[in-house]
Parts: sequence; structure tokens; C-alpha cells
Amino acid sequence: MITDPIADYLTRIRNGLSSGLATVEIPSSKLKLEISRILTEQGYINGFEKSPAEVGEKITVQLKYTKDHLPVITGIERVSRPGRRRYVNHASVPRVQGGSGTAIVTTSNGVMTGHDAKKTGVGGEVVAYIW
Repeated sequence: MITDPIADYLTRIRNGLSSGLATVEIPSSKLKLEISRILTEQGYINGFEKSPAEVGEKITVQLKYTKDHLPVITGIERVSRPGRRRYVNHASVPRVQGGSGTAIVTTSNGVMTGHDAKKTGVGGEVVAYIW
């Protein structure tokens, strides 16, 4: 039984990139779909699609590599965990890798990047850092 589905999502992407896979399949949820949308918008993955699975639905994530076949995502870190939630207000939304990375934040206005949360003036739970 998986107790942290978001950590499982991030680990499957990390393992797929280190193995050089073109796609990875992940069990679907609304939060995972929103994280996939943000990763696509930020240019970390080529895209994703939701499809039916044997049980429920799955997300197929198309991983992105450089011309030298190096992963575009060099690091992925789960910040807020079930045992230790991390919340920030709009003034203290973190910058990842000096602004070159992305923080994913769940807010009352939905899931968004740290930059968008700061611009909108809302805080929330910091889900993950990606760079």
C-alpha cells in the first residue's frame, strides 16, 4: 500500500528519467493531473494523457530529454509529506535554485507554481521542488 501517492508519482518520473524511458505510467488523481499540467507548461515534460486502466485511470507522462539524451529534469524533491506538512504564506513562497527551478504549491485558488502563487498573493502547501 502506498501511503504517499505524490512521492510515488515523483519517484516514477525520477526513475523513468534515470532509465532513459520515453514514457511512464502512473495511477491517476486530480492532484497528479494538475502537477502534470504544470510540468508540461514549464517545459519539464513533453506532455501527458489520461486513459482508462485495469482499475481506475492512469496518466501516461511523456518524458523530455535534451539533444544529448540528458533528462531536462535534473532534480525533483518532495517537500510536504504526510508526516510533515509545509505551508507558506504569499510573502515566503520559496525560490528554487535561484529562480531557475519551480516550486509547486497547492493553494485555495488551485495548484500553481510558486511564481504564480506569489504574483496572485496566495500561499498554501508546498508540494514539490523541480529543477
